[in-house]
This record gives sequence, structure tokens and C-alpha cells, in this order.
Amino acid sequence: MKKRRADKDAAAPVPETKPGTWSLHVLGTGAAGAVDLGSSGAVLERDGEPLLLIDCGPGTLEHYLRCYGALPPAVFITHGHMDHVAGLERLFHAAWFDPRERGRVKLFVHANLVPILQARAADYPNALAEGGANFWEAFRFVPLSRGFWLEGWWCDVFGTRHHVPGTSFGVALRGCFAWTGDTRPIPELLVEHSDARTLVAHDCALVGNPSHTGVEDLEREYPEELRERLLLYHYGSEADAAALRARGFRVAVPDGRYPLQAPHPVRPEAG
Repeated sequence: MKKRRADKDAAAPVPETKPGTWSLHVLGTGAAGAVDLGSSGAVLERDGEPLLLIDCGPGTLEHYLRCYGALPPAVFITHGHMDHVAGLERLFHAAWFDPRERGRVKLFVHANLVPILQARAADYPNALAEGGANFWEAFRFVPLSRGFWLEGWWCDVFGTRHHVPGTSFGVALRGCFAWTGDTRPIPELLVEHSDARTLVAHDCALVGNPSHTGVEDLEREYPEELRERLLLYHYGSEADAAALRARGFRVAVPDGRYPLQAPHPVRPEAG
């Protein structure tokens, strides 16, 4: 557990004494081609209320709205592939045309992803046909590097191994959960950003490739203690999910909710 900083200029909101009941609501579990399983994404909940939506692929926002009835208070984007960000245009329209929502939704984006998302989502001439709208003004845009504060809790952000280095990132709330996003195996990073209490939601297909983890990769590179804390998603089909379970792994289902431990009230170190 990281030490709290003592210098008063680093003061930050301290979480409430009562930790609440935490859960991870996995909206979709599918790889890019597994449309029936939904785009991979999840919602961090506290006492049944949504705190953070992770990724916003095709259909993610519609699914979210059916579950919660309002736009998310905050969104974290793992990387720029369209099965994880194609719903941002829909989110822009929903936020822009509602005066109560415009500029309210926090959009947490690693600084490395800003030019990628600018090119993919924001740079088309005129976000609205009538003009007069800047894409990022629909949100409370929060670029970041090491992590971000969420309702008084510090979330670590870490690089993952997916295509070009420095373009894909996971997020972790220490003692509570970690979400890898798309990645090859990253055992050293998960040891750093999780502990024995942490549920680790991990990209895993039945067969790996140069950009995604396969089940044999997990069996070869991850220690048993870490494998027991994994919750697998981003698989190719229901049959693949069954095969992963037959290998002894816990596998997420679309719209599944998974209980979490309350996070440690830690603060980021200097530097």
C-alpha cells in the first residue's frame, strides 16, 4: 500500500469513513467481432450508483441508459479502437443537446490518446451540421497521465501491451478492481497495481494473438494467486467462454455484476 503524502500542498479529498458497497457491472464482454456479446465495457458502482463508465463502444451508451436512466457521471477511455470509442459521438449529442448535461460528464483520457481521439472523433468538420459546437465542450475533458481522482478516490492508470506502445491503458482502484482494457499479458503491472483483495478484469480470448491475451498466455505467465482473481472478458463467443471456464477461469457474462472489496484510501506519491 502506498504511503500518504504528508505535505499540506498535496491535500486532497479524503474518502468517507463508510466505504459503501462496491461492484463492477460488466455491460458487454465481446471482442470486436462478437456483436451478440456487446462491446467490452463496464461500470464501477458504489451502493448501486454508477461512478465510472469504462469505454464507450457501439451500443454501450444505449445499454448504459437502459440500466441507469441518465448519462454517466464519468467515462474512462482505455484506447482508440472503434469497438471502445464509437459511442463517443452518441455521447456528444446526448450531452450537447441537454442543457443540464452539457459540460457535466467527466471524460478521463490519457494524454497520449488525445491526438488519436481528436482524429477519430472530434476533427470532422462541424460536430453539428449547423456548426457552432466544439466536440470537447460537450464534456468536462480531463487529460491525465498517472491517474485521476474519482469522488475522492485515486485511480491508477497504467500502460498495457496492445498494438503500438503508449496507446492503450488500464485503470485500477487499489484494493478494489483493475480493468486491463485490450492487452497482452502484463503480470508485472498487475502485481504493482493490485493486491490480494483486487478483482482483475482481464482481456482474454481462447487463442491469443500479437495484440490480445490467450488462455495459454495466462496459464504460462500469471502466478496462481493472480489467476484466481481474474475475471475474463473480450472473448469471441459463448462457446469460447465455456471453454475458458472449463480451464478453471472465471468468465464475465454480459450484464453481469461482480462484488468488489472497498478500495484502500491511498493517495498518489510525488513525482
